[in-house]
Amino acid sequence: MTDARSPLSGVSAQDISIDRGRIFLTATPAKGETLQALMARQPGEFLEGHGDAKPGEEKDKYSMYAFGAQFAEVRVDVDLGQLRVTRMVGVFGAGKILNAKTARNQFVGGMTWGIGMALMENAEMDTRLGRIVNNNFAEYHIPVNLDVPAIEALWVDEVDTHVNPIGVKGIGEIGITGSAAAVANAVFHATGKRVRDLPITLDKLL
Repeated sequence: MTDARSPLSGVSAQDISIDRGRIFLTATPAKGETLQALMARQPGEFLEGHGDAKPGEEKDKYSMYAFGAQFAEVRVDVDLGQLRVTRMVGVFGAGKILNAKTARNQFVGGMTWGIGMALMENAEMDTRLGRIVNNNFAEYHIPVNLDVPAIEALWVDEVDTHVNPIGVKGIGEIGITGSAAAVANAVFHATGKRVRDLPITLDKLL
């Protein structure tokens, strides 16, 4: 290092380590300073570093997927068969969460998607022409504000040292996985009818 004011001045780069915001002598970790102190003395405005990560042999030994569980509460009109989801909770393990706000939005969005899958969404095919008949939002029903109940998304603090160096996993569509099944199970608990063909429409409950 060429910074004469640094305690690591004159030390070869091969003998230096960086960890937890500090730069220090690998053989003597107490000899070093914080990156903040180092950068405060430099004329530049940023610190640039390069690194790479790729899957190792861990991918052949461990399961590294995100996981979760959903719980749903439904209300069913006994006379008309009308069905509404009134509450839904999802709890997930998705490694280290980097942005809590966007992660929650992804989880809640997935569970909303699951409600649509369970109760509304159904593409109707014209078998003569091979075309989707309800190919617009006027006829293909998806959840709107009044269809979305109080949805709560939670996650566990999961530390996975095998998946990658920072322990993050993809959330993707993990919010939808299990949501439709949770609604179907709640319908079974409320009505005694096990519906296995989605969507669960009122004609299947009457």
